[in-house]
Amino acid sequence: MIKTLTRHGNSYALVIDKPIMELLNIDPETPLEITTDGSSLLVATAKDSVKAAKMAKARKTMNTKYAKTFRKLAE
Repeated sequence: MIKTLTRHGNSYALVIDKPIMELLNIDPETPLEITTDGSSLLVATAKDSVKAAKMAKARKTMNTKYAKTFRKLAE
């Protein structure tokens, strides 16, 4: 699919068609993260920082609690 930018005030916008939004399971309220490698643009749903923090804490707790077991499994 080839798209062009649409003028939006002093900026330009890339319009995401409804079928693509449905395919990606996003809506106008979904936070999106935009990244680039210098030649390509990647748009992805933003990571939930609260969820990521909870996961990091759980990982740390598990690693501390089961360190011996994890070392044995790694052997």
